[in-house]
Amino acid sequence: MSSSRKPQLRSVCRTAFAATSAALAGVLLAACGGGGGSSTGTQSGPVHIKVWAWYPQFKQVVAQFNKTHKDVQVDWVQAGVGQDEYTKLKTALKAGQGAPDVVMLEFQELPTIQLTKGLLDMGKYGANADKGNYVSWAWNQASDGDHVYAIPVDGGPMAMMYRADLFKKYNLKVPTTWAEYKEEAAKLHKADPSAYMTDFGSDETAAGWRQGLMWQAGSRPYKYSASKLPNIGVKLNDDNAKKVYDYWGDLVKNKLVDTASYATTDFYNGLGTGKYATYIAAGWGPGYLSSVAAKTSGKWRVAPLPQWTAGAGAQGDWGGSSFSVTSQTKHPKEATEVARELFGTSEAAWKIGIDQAYLFPLSNPILNGAYFKSKKYDFFGGQQINSVFVPAANGISTFDWSPFQDYAYNTDTSEVGKALQGQTAWSSVNDNVQQQVTSYAGKQGFKVSK
Repeated sequence: MSSSRKPQLRSVCRTAFAATSAALAGVLLAACGGGGGSSTGTQSGPVHIKVWAWYPQFKQVVAQFNKTHKDVQVDWVQAGVGQDEYTKLKTALKAGQGAPDVVMLEFQELPTIQLTKGLLDMGKYGANADKGNYVSWAWNQASDGDHVYAIPVDGGPMAMMYRADLFKKYNLKVPTTWAEYKEEAAKLHKADPSAYMTDFGSDETAAGWRQGLMWQAGSRPYKYSASKLPNIGVKLNDDNAKKVYDYWGDLVKNKLVDTASYATTDFYNGLGTGKYATYIAAGWGPGYLSSVAAKTSGKWRVAPLPQWTAGAGAQGDWGGSSFSVTSQTKHPKEATEVARELFGTSEAAWKIGIDQAYLFPLSNPILNGAYFKSKKYDFFGGQQINSVFVPAANGISTFDWSPFQDYAYNTDTSEVGKALQGQTAWSSVNDNVQQQVTSYAGKQGFKVSK
């Protein structure tokens, strides 16, 4: 899951990376990972594992785990959502005490925490056996060869949600390409100047949304492996990234899309009043949309993400989370068991996750199982929306994150903001971000290649 659920969309960590250079200096010449303590086997009764997580309805998932595990019990702490949790975790890791045994981390945060040797290599405790249980792109983000630093839980494959009633009213065609999307956007705005095809996520809470669109377009901004430190490839201004901002910049300039900040009243109202005819969303979006636009129930449908090349089937992801074991655990074996099995392939846990928390599973048996794929959603007029989202999830290709993702997201948001204000050309945004991020990375001790 992502920290993008109500009351706010995906949060971008704002923590300054003043400590990055110091952390990097200590680990650049060593493989990133955690040592961790070991179970003594001397205590009586079950081993208690402390878990930090913010999943909705997680109390029920914990209860299900504890009911089915005799020797290991989970003690759940809600230590904050997104950045609030990460700040506490980084503080505890730096202090050498106070971190949980198991922690929920979004995928883009893994390289940053891993860099500080804050994560245990669960591959030493049997986690590699789970590789085939997960979609490959998520497993690749959670591991480095045979080193496993996280167990995937949920993701955010992207698709297009649209108001079927508005499409019928304005005789709009459901677009299959981005060129068609632009054509239909112009047709809509001509018919009703107060309506927009969608909202362009320009603020920091939408940084992951913009990255997901570039992911789908074929951009791969980083080449990163902890085992190859201090080397990292950074290419934030490749042609595929540039075409995304050229495209959306043109839609903005022609007033075919709105530019309200995500996670604001204006944005929520746009989804709920018919101001926006589509919402380019993630697999967790159905739960979010049904919450903020409840009065529009039955009017929405889901279609595949428009393509840059007709029939290409390219996909992107916005959001996703995992369970990691921290290097401070005294019970690495049991903590790994918890990380692997809290959700894992448990049908009981995932029924809670799917029906009540609107999580999008990355576990292959659940993702491709009949229950999830055939589930009908009243909010979407009874549509089996996962017949769209599941192929999207299975079609996502490999993508690397960087250990300075927060800085990159914040820089991108700043440059996009300048373009919106007319202070810089949309065609220059990616180049400006590339220059600033590579400069920053070099100052932190990384050897950057393009």
